[in-house]
Amino acid sequence: MATSGQSLSADGQSGAPRRDIPADRVNRPLAAFARDYPEGEAVPRHSHERAQLLYATAGIMRIATDAERFTVPPARALWMPAGMPHAVAMPRGLAMRALFLRADAAKDLPSHPAVLSVSPLLRELILAACEEPLEWDEHGRGGHIAALILEEIARAPRLPLAVPQPRDPRLARLAAALAADPASPLTLEDWAARSGASARTLRRLFQAETGMGFARWRQALRLAEAAALLASGAPPARAAAAVGYASAPAFGAAFRAAFGTTPGAERIAGGGRSPAA
Repeated sequence: MATSGQSLSADGQSGAPRRDIPADRVNRPLAAFARDYPEGEAVPRHSHERAQLLYATAGIMRIATDAERFTVPPARALWMPAGMPHAVAMPRGLAMRALFLRADAAKDLPSHPAVLSVSPLLRELILAACEEPLEWDEHGRGGHIAALILEEIARAPRLPLAVPQPRDPRLARLAAALAADPASPLTLEDWAARSGASARTLRRLFQAETGMGFARWRQALRLAEAAALLASGAPPARAAAAVGYASAPAFGAAFRAAFGTTPGAERIAGGGRSPAA
């Protein structure tokens, strides 16, 4: 499916530019969008008139709203309600296959962003929708595909992969640095020395802005990043080390407590071949 040019217009309600593409305007309840992004490209903060299901067949999406950050690998998708400002980064390149849903098609779907597990059936339906013209036959193949997609989105399991985003500029810089290097061993006291604020101030702000203490927030970030690595096929030991866990048993216990499954099972669910760890 070829993509068309994109334009931006002001969105007075959210303060974010509205990204205008044909899939946002076509007179169909659902429209597909396909684009391959090169390594390092990013889409700055923007919003869409329609709700989206953001899915990638290859590459990891890092999506930030004003309140939360999501790391989304293949076999996962992010549901994004209409009008919600967000930015997308794809540090290693990305094969995006997204769906845009008109208000009547999205009315029974989540009103908040949510990471969804993508079943093999939903994956194939998304790819099939990308092969249809924008103005697909409502009484033919396109209509059947769209109807089944809506059923599959509604029943897709939601995954606890959101990490709250702090708003204070000092915390935002700290959060960005840890997102870039989740294995960083720096303590809150170390970050305080770098930010010009006391550790006590940072601790208070973390609790007020994210609802979590610093240690719990960092663990949530590390486990979300590890889940993305596992779903992309990384062995559990490698995923654990990449996010700062020196002990595989400690990583496994934290992962099970957070997600109710083992790192090995998460890797298999994402398409990995080995049930190790």
